[in-house]
Amino acid sequence: MKPNKLNIDIEMNVEDWWVECFKNSECDRQLQKKLRWTTLGYHHNWDTKVYTEQNKSLFPLDLAELSDILAKYLGYSNFKAEAAIVNYYHMNSTLSAHTDHSEVNLEAPLFSFSFGQSAIFLIGGQDKSLEPSAILIKSGDIVVMSKKARLCYHAVPKILPSAESPWEETEISNVSSNSISSFKYISQPEEFVGTMNENIDNEKWNRFRNYIQESRINMNVRQVLNENQNSI
Repeated sequence: MKPNKLNIDIEMNVEDWWVECFKNSECDRQLQKKLRWTTLGYHHNWDTKVYTEQNKSLFPLDLAELSDILAKYLGYSNFKAEAAIVNYYHMNSTLSAHTDHSEVNLEAPLFSFSFGQSAIFLIGGQDKSLEPSAILIKSGDIVVMSKKARLCYHAVPKILPSAESPWEETEISNVSSNSISSFKYISQPEEFVGTMNENIDNEKWNRFRNYIQESRINMNVRQVLNENQNSI
């Protein structure tokens, strides 16, 4: 089983969506816009809203480590990343009001990482009687839904052009040797920064840059099981 499931799997067998988008050296914009979501780890069932052991892949190590760093910093030392939904938004995309309630463990927080264009994020109460509050989510922002907020209704009614472009060359080049010591969780920070600076003019990176200039990527990570629980 491949490590993820895509909404386009039902209509085409694509092993690597990004490679397929540039298979003939030309950007297949139609295929790019068809991808709306990816599921990782315990795969979300959009019909039943129920996780099963039979519908599960190995959770990506890099995203698990990122989530673990955030969880420990916020005091959730027992958090374990076990499922994620990656949503891909274009400038006309929306996400209707919903709650995330499929997990067995609803006490663990939900971490939401955003990259690319900005979004209006609405969050209300645990029923629809409470008028929602609006939050502007920018690239690099992290939303943590925990405690009472964990089961609140939320939505994304609007994607907005980002006022800043932190993925651009000028931003990456501003990482100086004096600030490298702040990369606490990277084993070889000098090599990491060097590679980033080498790749800013790389054609492959330009493809990512072009995509993110008109898209928003949101990764929301959840713990599915209770502590000391090994399976559903």
